[in-house]
Amino acid sequence: MKQLDVIAAALVIIGALNWGLAGVFHLDLVAAVFGMRFGETSALSSVVYALVGLAGLYQAVTWRSIQRRWHHSAADARA
Repeated sequence: MKQLDVIAAALVIIGALNWGLAGVFHLDLVAAVFGMRFGETSALSSVVYALVGLAGLYQAVTWRSIQRRWHHSAADARA
């Protein structure tokens, strides 16, 4: 489960950075990676956007359990 937490967190960070770049510099990083201009989409970029959205939903729904899981693991490591 912890691997899924890390993957979801990474995707949420990618999404947040993409939104920040879009807001400040009018740059869509996902579109740029796939050789497109701001606002253009392809099947592959849509998959990336969907994965980022699912990761955000996962983070929102499981926030408390993720905190407990990580806090418990850190406490075990110190013991």
